[in-house]
Amino acid sequence: MAVYTLPELPYDYSELEPVINPQIIELHHDKHHAAYVKGANDTLEQLAEARDKEQWGSINGLEKNLAFHLSGHILHSIYWHNMTGDGGGEPLAADGVGDLADAIAESFGSFAGFKAQLTKAAATTQGSGWGVLAYEPLSGRLIVEQVYDHQGNVGQGSTPILVFDAWEHAFYLQYKNQKVDFIDAMWAVVNWQDVAKRYEAAKARADVLLLNP
Repeated sequence: MAVYTLPELPYDYSELEPVINPQIIELHHDKHHAAYVKGANDTLEQLAEARDKEQWGSINGLEKNLAFHLSGHILHSIYWHNMTGDGGGEPLAADGVGDLADAIAESFGSFAGFKAQLTKAAATTQGSGWGVLAYEPLSGRLIVEQVYDHQGNVGQGSTPILVFDAWEHAFYLQYKNQKVDFIDAMWAVVNWQDVAKRYEAAKARADVLLLNP
């Protein structure tokens, strides 16, 4: 039985137009995300077989594959909910997301400073990767991370709350090689209500990372 399953999209393929066209959403979710789910499940089965047979020659590759596919599944599952056709702008207290707005201002100096940093982080990933806003529990601050592939360059224990997919499959059919144009457009569909919920949930479980002796 599969451990991981492909989540349904929270909206129709056309929900994010004109920022992302329906063909991209369909291919991205139904093909690419589905491949990460299958890859994670297949790798778990291969690891189970390696344990049963006590054959560890492929352990390095299997562990890397598990991290790659599982992280791809997790990041995409966040990505779909981070977006909405009614999104955009910036988080405001008037919209019920004042705590998130305050945290962004405290961590980055201003919303404009945060937006510029995340935009640059996502747009300048070398090859395939993500720009990520994450809650870092040791400092209690928000940080921007530049994630290569799906799992590199991550502060251990940080929790992603807003992710920008900068892999070519996320934008190429519509934006060609203009990654920066896609990242700029993404700000028009950010679902700040979802980001705020993830921020509050991350803060609530921050004390589980390092236990006091």
